[in-house]
Amino acid sequence: MNMQETRRAARQRRRRRGLMVGTTTGLVVTGLLVCLVMTMRPDGEEDAGRAPATAVAQAQERHSPTSAGRKSSTPSPSAASASPSAGAKTPKASPTPSAAPSSASPRKAPATSSLAGRVRPDVTYRGVATVYQAGVGDGACSYGPSADMMIAAMNTTDYETSKACGAYVRVHAANGASVTVRITNECPLPCAPGQLDLSEQAFAELAPTSTGRLAITWSLLSPDTPGTISIRYKNGSSRYWCGIQAIGHRNPLARLEVRTSGGWRQLARTDYNYFLSPDGSGCGGAIRITDIFGERLTVEGIALRPEAVQPTRVQFARH
Repeated sequence: MNMQETRRAARQRRRRRGLMVGTTTGLVVTGLLVCLVMTMRPDGEEDAGRAPATAVAQAQERHSPTSAGRKSSTPSPSAASASPSAGAKTPKASPTPSAAPSSASPRKAPATSSLAGRVRPDVTYRGVATVYQAGVGDGACSYGPSADMMIAAMNTTDYETSKACGAYVRVHAANGASVTVRITNECPLPCAPGQLDLSEQAFAELAPTSTGRLAITWSLLSPDTPGTISIRYKNGSSRYWCGIQAIGHRNPLARLEVRTSGGWRQLARTDYNYFLSPDGSGCGGAIRITDIFGERLTVEGIALRPEAVQPTRVQFARH
């Protein structure tokens, strides 16, 4: 090998060493930069790891039994189905033109009665009074003709699938007049919450019937009512199906039960104010009724005689 080739080979070896050193240096610098960036960046990867866990937690919450139970406490009609022998419902009061919707807002704190529905003791409600021709006083509560025409139809919202039936209500007008009425009927929409549709006789105690509508306040009453409670079986009742109704109770009813071989059985209430036993269980046996204050009365010896009004010896206490 001559001298020129030796020098050329030496220069090529120096260039390769330079490239290797440069490459190595570049890799080291790059590695240092990566480490520096990883050290200085926020916990991005940790946050990314939390997101799926949060989504799973939210999905579990949406489908958990606790969340599923958070529904509107809005009350709903009873799902009890009447048998063919239940008959047609009693016609309801014809609605009169309603005022602007007004909520039945209480002035006082409601009583802690878990058995009461929307109409509660110790609460004053605001609304309007309208007037309707009540005829003989029969209505959606299925009581039949009324001996006392001091009666009223409760708006559908506060009627609450007949929970208001039989309730005594004291009504006050702004002019100072007042009247006590018994709820025997339902006033369908457009009757607004808080509205009472009074018989002509009852409305006349507050103002001339030509007034048509009147701003009122009203509250539940537990009156000194004479007499005792009566029980009636619905037309078509037998030991295979029956409807039972209580009449003349001082306080609104919360439930009606019948005694069966398995113990007391609570019956579902209809919007025409009968409690139904669709399979006949307990029909013709002992009956237990409970008012919204929690008082229970047991009635024995009521024969299974459809449409017969049978008196008892019991009555709820005054409150």
